[in-house]
Amino acid sequence: MTQALIGIIGGSGLYRMEALQNARQLDLVTPYGAPSSPLTLGDVNGTPVAFLARHGSRHSLLPGEVPYRANIHAMKQLGVRYLLSFSAVGSLKEEIAPLDMVIPDQYIDMTRQRPNTFFGEGAVAHVSLAQPVCPALCDLLAQAVKQLPAERSVNLHNNGTYLCMEGPQFSTLAESNFYRSLDASVIGMTNMPEARLAREAQIAYASLAMVTDYDCWHPREAQVTAELAIRNLMENAEKAQLIAQNAITLISKASPSSAAHDALKQGLVTPLSDLTSERRALVELLLS
Repeated sequence: MTQALIGIIGGSGLYRMEALQNARQLDLVTPYGAPSSPLTLGDVNGTPVAFLARHGSRHSLLPGEVPYRANIHAMKQLGVRYLLSFSAVGSLKEEIAPLDMVIPDQYIDMTRQRPNTFFGEGAVAHVSLAQPVCPALCDLLAQAVKQLPAERSVNLHNNGTYLCMEGPQFSTLAESNFYRSLDASVIGMTNMPEARLAREAQIAYASLAMVTDYDCWHPREAQVTAELAIRNLMENAEKAQLIAQNAITLISKASPSSAAHDALKQGLVTPLSDLTSERRALVELLLS
């Protein structure tokens, strides 16, 4: 099986990785069906990388239709140890403006209809999510943003809370104001259960949230529309290509240790010997 050290999940506007060399597509089978799209395998300056378009290569999946378990399982099959997630978000704070970027360190999960664990059916695990992202990976991602050329520089906000809503509709005004009362920084539709599953799979995870709008709470700025979001999203996506390339180089050099790499070992409750052969194979893959 081809191996990849680093995984990239591209959100809205980021459907391929231009920096991938020797690129080839790979169709993987998982216990949870097919991933969102075929994975593209290649390398960036010699570092093996796996890329996946979260919404499909032609953006055909709603946030609630994304096969999150299949996506993370596929990354695990390929040996991914570090996973970077890129996604479009709305801002819930005045100081976080459209076209800014945020590296979240916390999440509030408001999704309701998404399978959010690899466990059950006889296998029990309780993985800690107190720190849902890898601090070392977040630091390297921040460095990658700062390495952008001056003409493409970004106003970056380190840390912040990403509130994940179900969607696909945007918020009501009352909801948007409620989310602001929770002190959330940005709002999106895709980082949960993605971050949860990455932790269960012992993959270090970090996300770059790319701001397209002020949701609908702002008294002076335009309310979010798909047209507004897509316009700003495309500008952000061009920068995301460079950021991803920078981050891959930094991660490859640093190979940071991460608490995520042992998270399941600390959280697994059911002894492997008590599992069916099918469930044991799944858990052993996640532990590997």
